[in-house]
Amino acid sequence: MTMSPLWSESMIKNQIQAALKPRGRALRSKTALITGASSGIGLATAVRLALEGCHLHLVARRQDRLNELKKELINLNPTLTVRTFALDLTHPEAIDTLKKAGGFEVDILVNNAGLALGFAHVVKSDPDDWHKMLQTNVDSAFRISQETAKYMISNGGGDIVILSSVAAHSAYENGAVYCASKHAVRAFHEALRLETIDQNIRVMMLSPGMVETEFSLIRFKGDPEMAQKVYHGVEALDGGDIADALVYALQLSPHINIDDLIIKPRQQGNPWKVHRSGI
Repeated sequence: MTMSPLWSESMIKNQIQAALKPRGRALRSKTALITGASSGIGLATAVRLALEGCHLHLVARRQDRLNELKKELINLNPTLTVRTFALDLTHPEAIDTLKKAGGFEVDILVNNAGLALGFAHVVKSDPDDWHKMLQTNVDSAFRISQETAKYMISNGGGDIVILSSVAAHSAYENGAVYCASKHAVRAFHEALRLETIDQNIRVMMLSPGMVETEFSLIRFKGDPEMAQKVYHGVEALDGGDIADALVYALQLSPHINIDDLIIKPRQQGNPWKVHRSGI
């Protein structure tokens, strides 16, 4: 057999050596801002980044939870600096408070805070719920990314990770405004990625499906029976699954950008197609 003139043994050896070369980057001594840090995906991400040696700026509404989380994180890694900010990001002054305190002066943003409220057809849903979702998922998320991007541009770069949802890709019944808010988040961050492409900033998005956190309990306004029905018969994801994917994306070599990573349980095909075991 005649070998192609483009092929040689040395080529194979060179490719093997290239594949064996250590890749990725360490996160130790980076500083990360995490919103919605006191539970669910935000809390799990704080734990994962603490184990990687990241200093942390943690934002959530509940000071008692933040205090307990800070104590546990420092127990995990006594070398960490952990700052906490008990703020409701839907209040305009909260952004200014965080900015004045240097909360946006970070290498990594995990823009995680968000919520769904109510589960009803458009004509039966509550406009007050719409307003709260749009304030949290759209207005606050946009401002957080804007202020962090300003700092990162002045500082020479950074990573912005937005936690979105499969609802950013497919709308479903009874979730019109939540889905609309996540479509907006997707569009905003796609534009931000284009606008910062020459600024050494990675803008990455994770779009989870069914993750068993407090999400459904909040959506159903504290009704545990309704919340549990969402996950019945499904081995849903948990906050740690998403945190693992997020840290993986951050640790990739700096020339790699995960534009959008859709993550679902194996039993979930899309927001409304779910196989429930034993049913």
